[in-house]
Amino acid sequence: MASFACLGATLTCSMGMAPSALLVLPINRVLGATPIANIMDNKPFLNVLPFAMCRSLANPTVAAATVAAKGVLRPMPCVPVTPAPWLVGNPKVLVGNMPALDMDSKLLCMWGGSISIVNPGQVVVQG
Repeated sequence: MASFACLGATLTCSMGMAPSALLVLPINRVLGATPIANIMDNKPFLNVLPFAMCRSLANPTVAAATVAAKGVLRPMPCVPVTPAPWLVGNPKVLVGNMPALDMDSKLLCMWGGSISIVNPGQVVVQG
């Protein structure tokens, strides 16, 4: 059984250099101590905060800085680009008419990073 992610869950990105937090607005959510997330809580800067610095060469700012440094990788500030919903969520539990976000869910960044949940932000609700 995986725990459901909620407001304050800890996220990591495979291309980021520091953990981040998941923000969940208390709209159409299960009432309780903290709002539970669903697969549509994927909006950069609204739900998914930056991961400090990005080291993906698919990110144009990282690529430009690396070229300017004669090929030495130069991480640049993270600006997540996450156009698609989280994969897969828990289809048996709906939050705001969408599958709830659990610890097994992943979010893909357009710059090549894979965003994972490392701490759900709560330990009470499991699915």
